[in-house]
Amino acid sequence: MKTKITEMLGIQYPFLLSGMSWISTPKMVAAVSNAGGLGILATGPLNAKETREAIKEIRDLTDKPFGANASLLFPGAKENAKVLLEERVPVINFALGKGDWIVEKAHSYGGKVLATVTNSLHAKKAQAYGVDAVIATGNEAAAHGEEVTSLVLIPSLADAIDIPIIAAGGFADARGVIAALALGAEGVAMGTRLMTTKESPLHFYYKGLSIKKDVYDTLYSARFDGLLCRVMDTKAAQVAIKKGLRPLSALVNGRKIAKQIKIPYWKLIVGVMASGIKNAVQLAFMANAFKAIRLATEEGDTKEGVLPVGQVQGLIHDEPSVAELFARIATEVETIKKELAGKLS
Repeated sequence: MKTKITEMLGIQYPFLLSGMSWISTPKMVAAVSNAGGLGILATGPLNAKETREAIKEIRDLTDKPFGANASLLFPGAKENAKVLLEERVPVINFALGKGDWIVEKAHSYGGKVLATVTNSLHAKKAQAYGVDAVIATGNEAAAHGEEVTSLVLIPSLADAIDIPIIAAGGFADARGVIAALALGAEGVAMGTRLMTTKESPLHFYYKGLSIKKDVYDTLYSARFDGLLCRVMDTKAAQVAIKKGLRPLSALVNGRKIAKQIKIPYWKLIVGVMASGIKNAVQLAFMANAFKAIRLATEEGDTKEGVLPVGQVQGLIHDEPSVAELFARIATEVETIKKELAGKLS
């Protein structure tokens, strides 16, 4: 398959691994890149030292192009982004912040930069920064899609910007890939589909649930992590959303985050408060959400664990290897092309 994204990134298939915390690990990144797509490392749970070590591990596992992300709202994200630049990571994906400085420094060594966006305002700003492409996240997506579905978001962005678009949210098979290309995208990013593959480190209990659950079995609320967020519908998720922000829990979990990213707790608190009340509330939400997501992803916890998933979980019926999945999609794309040629003739 050949699109502007495959040519730009030097990959075989226009398929990207979404950067999912505790799932998009070095081994998973390498599996996707080795299979012909672009693996993207999730740096959210990592400190700067761990990020550098993860990049080295990826390079030991693959000689193919790969990427890494930085969600700039998170504590420690800017430090991680600086590591990505120092290590000359081929593709950097940023979200939830202003990434113009990342673009400038990445372009200085020939790197590519992708901005994750959810609307045309952010897409236009990203284009003005000089990003090479955007990952457009529709309402169907796991975690942070906004109200507009991919069916409408992708063509609206194609009309608004001139740089390539990678569609995210609602894509798990060849039908989705064909649809994304028809809507004006040059590739797709898959999270929910790729988290249920053999190489994925997602706990087996939640892999099983993702196969059993239907397209209707998600919850969409701003009461889980402070942003509009889609998660798997479970009792634990229902309870977390009902409780909403829990300030005391956030203080406890914030201490664990400070330890994890290796900064003094007082410094984290001062930084959070200095960012303004709106950001402080947002980060408090995220401190609790991080714990819940990790418990689901790593431990398969059913009492407190909450897993972000997209509506395409209802289209997932098996657990193939990444290479098997990509080969299947590519084969089915050719079949659909022939069928469409007949229908449109």
